[in-house]
Amino acid sequence: QVRLVESGGGLVQPGGSLRLSCAASGSIFSLNGMGWYRQVPGKERDLVARITSRGDTDYGDSVKGRFTISRDNGKNAVYLQMTSLKPEDTAVYYCNANMATRLSPSSPFWGQGIQVTVSS
Repeated sequence: QVRLVESGGGLVQPGGSLRLSCAASGSIFSLNGMGWYRQVPGKERDLVARITSRGDTDYGDSVKGRFTISRDNGKNAVYLQMTSLKPEDTAVYYCNANMATRLSPSSPFWGQGIQVTVSS
């Protein structure tokens, strides 16, 4: 069984920072692209940032210059450093990873989601 587990969310004041972490575990054969998405009630899940296995990155327009995605291939982990947080960053953040297992080719997996609330 393959799992993605997120951590690091919570409540932060506007202008503050948070660091999200996501670790993949289980019978992983290969771990390819990883990323973070976010969703607010009534809206679609949007890309926040993604990173390839080589370290190439891509960001949603609203977070460019404020958020930084990174990964540690040795730990099967991806991180999202969020700075200069705004109330509009409030959302449930989901970790995503394309993984191949012993039984299946590369396919997308999702974490359970973690709440980030930016409020004074």
